[in-house]
Amino acid sequence: MRLIQGSPNEKVRLAIIGCGGIGRHHYNVFTSQAGTMCEVVAIADPYRKQIDEFQAMAKRSFDAYSDYRRTLERKDIDAVIVATPDHWHARITIDACEAGKHVYVEKPASHNVVEGLAMVNAAREHKRVVMVGLQQRSGEHFQEAVEIVRSGKLGKITMVHCWNMDNESPNGIGNPPDSDPPPGLDWDMWLGPAPKRPYNPNRCLYHFRWFWDYAGGKVTDWGVHLIDIAVWAMGEHNPLEVSASGGKFALRDNRETPDTVECLFRFKDWLLIYSHRAANAFPANGRGYGTMFFGTNGSLFVDRGGLQVHPEKERIPAYQRGGSPQSEPHAVNFLRAIREGVPLACDILTGVRSTIVPLLGNIAYRTGRTIRWDAQKAQIIGDKEANALLARNWRAPWGIPKRYIQPVG
Repeated sequence: MRLIQGSPNEKVRLAIIGCGGIGRHHYNVFTSQAGTMCEVVAIADPYRKQIDEFQAMAKRSFDAYSDYRRTLERKDIDAVIVATPDHWHARITIDACEAGKHVYVEKPASHNVVEGLAMVNAAREHKRVVMVGLQQRSGEHFQEAVEIVRSGKLGKITMVHCWNMDNESPNGIGNPPDSDPPPGLDWDMWLGPAPKRPYNPNRCLYHFRWFWDYAGGKVTDWGVHLIDIAVWAMGEHNPLEVSASGGKFALRDNRETPDTVECLFRFKDWLLIYSHRAANAFPANGRGYGTMFFGTNGSLFVDRGGLQVHPEKERIPAYQRGGSPQSEPHAVNFLRAIREGVPLACDILTGVRSTIVPLLGNIAYRTGRTIRWDAQKAQIIGDKEANALLARNWRAPWGIPKRYIQPVG
């Protein structure tokens, strides 16, 4: 069943909300690889410099807005790409669904668990195509890795390890003082649902990732990509218990998120570990990042560059292959879902489920104790302090409508 009006050859008209590096990446992907299927007609960002640089990169001008809601008012726009900081993902996605737009939202799906649940329920209520930018799911070699894991060739898998190892020491992102916002930045609009804070250069643009008001550090920023592959392959997305330990031990900067952290997720009969170091880049398992499955017959490593199977005692053959495109087929899949109704490689329910796992890791880290997750009730069992971190106090007028806040399992 077609989901937009017109002929099968009609282009999907897009607006890109968020004109920074990720928004520009999506412009290039959607227009170069899927250009026959779509057209970008509008952009939005509360920082005029980002709009100007976006248009210079694209070598053309667009209808440009400082308030994303102007794009949603337009009847000629079919879908939006949400390439904003994490704290805006839910509200923009919900507003877009209510306005009848389809949505491609960047990872992690949401800033917190409750917002993720609301996104799923808004997409369901308004029957919109909502895709999450966990694009590794569209890579053929990632799909093959999942098939190998599920085939049983690796034997009984008891542990999966995901990791990101970097070295930003000693000064990290530095310690710039608070200041007035730069000309052309609507700082109040940029903050949106987040608490009112003085402007600081590190709280804006790329480095927002390292502040709890807007994101979840490396655990959700990159960890979600790796954890997504783990839970997809293993066929489970709801950990029973989650613990985490770490801290800001080495970096002398003003970030809030840890520079060293280990998260442990216990499932029914296997463990998932996520490790991050920001002050030592020595690789784990020979790689700076990746996902590795450990089975009784062998181990499988996968990252964006390819996959490798390492046998245990020659129980299975060794195997390796190179990588495959991911962003481009993900974009095509989104457009085909709108035009033709094909299944999404990563729909909003799938993306939210994968996002909840690292979000729970951050809650365990911030509370300093093991938490137990009840997915059916969308609650942490017997822990009032931890449950408070499932949501946030939204700054008016950017709250989430209560009717969308329901468990999704």
